[in-house]
Amino acid sequence: MQAGIVGLGLMGGSMGLALKRLPQITRVVGHDHNETHCRQALELHLVDAIVAWEEIERCDVIFLAIPVEGIIAALRKLTGVDAKCTIIDLGSTKAKIVDNIPPEIRPNVVAAHPMTGTERFGPTAALPDLYRDKIVVLCDLERSGELQRRVATDLFKGIGMKIVTMEAHEHDRHAAYISHLPHAISYALANAVMSQEDARNILILAAGGFRDMSRLAKSSPIMWEEIFKQNRDHLLEAMDRFEEELRLCRALITGEKWEELRNWMEEAQKLHDIL
Repeated sequence: MQAGIVGLGLMGGSMGLALKRLPQITRVVGHDHNETHCRQALELHLVDAIVAWEEIERCDVIFLAIPVEGIIAALRKLTGVDAKCTIIDLGSTKAKIVDNIPPEIRPNVVAAHPMTGTERFGPTAALPDLYRDKIVVLCDLERSGELQRRVATDLFKGIGMKIVTMEAHEHDRHAAYISHLPHAISYALANAVMSQEDARNILILAAGGFRDMSRLAKSSPIMWEEIFKQNRDHLLEAMDRFEEELRLCRALITGEKWEELRNWMEEAQKLHDIL
């Protein structure tokens, strides 16, 4: 099979490296509107060639590793693909994508969200094992064609991923709590510290805890602006729940209810019994 990748940043570039290891993939080609990304992708051997859109349309499997609005626009341009073509989108939110797939290619499309990534972005951030041993969520899979389900499943398993299936709207609610809220908190923490501390104090005093919590604030603001926009309602719900817990913590400290505070923190530690 020839695989085409639209978007050659962290996710698309890493997918190119992973796919090139698979025996059923004979060639990996890429397409990106950013000429620098195209040049870097070739230099780093993330893809075998940079091609025009017309060749992407002729690929056996097409990965869309671009922002959600770009994915929706790309799907509208792919309505002429062969019935045997498999289109896999890697968008971070799923409901809007699923709701906007053109009916004529609905069987071609598999809506996927690999639960992986780093705070870095662009082709230079690509990693050969970014996907290995990570979970990929496949949404509304029963609406994809039998061939497309098989192709997507085989490829994700081939690059070492564990497959979970979920309804798209359900996925977006869970992602708001587990992925999107932590990024919002990290940005807020970074801004709170920057507004109160000068660079010298931050450099001297910032230890592992702060570095770990603020690391996500290094992620692409352009990408996360769109994710927050696409998953607005679920993210606001998650923020409300987080603010309730923060207010409770504040109230326990204000009231010097130290035993209750300790119990509250011990309850939180149960999360790591799951993780």
